[in-house]
Amino acid sequence: MSAVTEKSMKEILILGAGELGMNVTKFLSERIKGKPEYVISVLLLPEVIKSNNSFDLKLIKTLSERSIKIIVGDVVKETIEELALKFKNYHTIVGCLGFSGGRGIQIKITEAVLKAKVMRYFPWQFGVNYDLVGKGSPQPVFDEQYDVRTLLRSQQNTEWVIVSVGMITSFLFEPSLGVVDLKNQTINALGDWNTEVTVTSAEDIGRLTAEIILFEPRIINQVMFVAGDTISYKQLAEIIEKQSGTKFKRIKWDMDYLKKEIENDPQDNIKRYRAVFGEGIGVSWSKEKTFNFKEGLKMESAEQWVMKNLIISEKS
Repeated sequence: MSAVTEKSMKEILILGAGELGMNVTKFLSERIKGKPEYVISVLLLPEVIKSNNSFDLKLIKTLSERSIKIIVGDVVKETIEELALKFKNYHTIVGCLGFSGGRGIQIKITEAVLKAKVMRYFPWQFGVNYDLVGKGSPQPVFDEQYDVRTLLRSQQNTEWVIVSVGMITSFLFEPSLGVVDLKNQTINALGDWNTEVTVTSAEDIGRLTAEIILFEPRIINQVMFVAGDTISYKQLAEIIEKQSGTKFKRIKWDMDYLKKEIENDPQDNIKRYRAVFGEGIGVSWSKEKTFNFKEGLKMESAEQWVMKNLIISEKS
């Protein structure tokens, strides 16, 4: 790209088109309508682009309808140098790939972004406050998230913005997490009944990320907190009972229990997540300190999510 083109166009690359990536493209494409200086692209695996299965075909069709460009790439297989060559043409890169690529991928992507001298970077930090969680938590993959922040703060060429959302709301109700057990009508509290967790729906994460990307004056080198809701496990149990009309059994999984679970099965990733959230450090924050509260943006609460998704699907 020429210097003139670089200044006149705002090229944004979204890494990944999973639930989060697709929500970011949805709201970002809506927000930039009528603004031809913005161009959005998405990085997809070659096998997705070549795929004939219905899910991938629908994904490609949706991206086309949103006027999203598609580029081919594989952050796992490609080297830092190869990724940097792809990244250098973009003003802003938004990481939406999560931990699915395995350990070391978030650092690798960040190093490629910095090598490419990308102007602005939103790393995949859509989760808890890794500054407070620190290193050495029950979840080792969180160590890398802390290292990404350290790396970004150690340089001055690339602006960065981190969007902290807590836990994706749907994950709090995921059967594998074990907090909400509809089948056995049981709520299992992580750590303690008064331990709090911040949750944000995937749709709201996409919407707020788009808002933060385009916000004026431009947000630079900051951790931005958002929250759909911040609730204790006691409040969660009350919501479930209210919406279901059924009394649920309540069991507290304290830290001794959660740590013992890891000792017995150290390879179980979910048990490690439970322990981090059970400790309650860096996994919740007041809604009053969030970007959405300050900007007066309405969010989906935990109870609203339950009304829309959980109880309806249970009865159907």
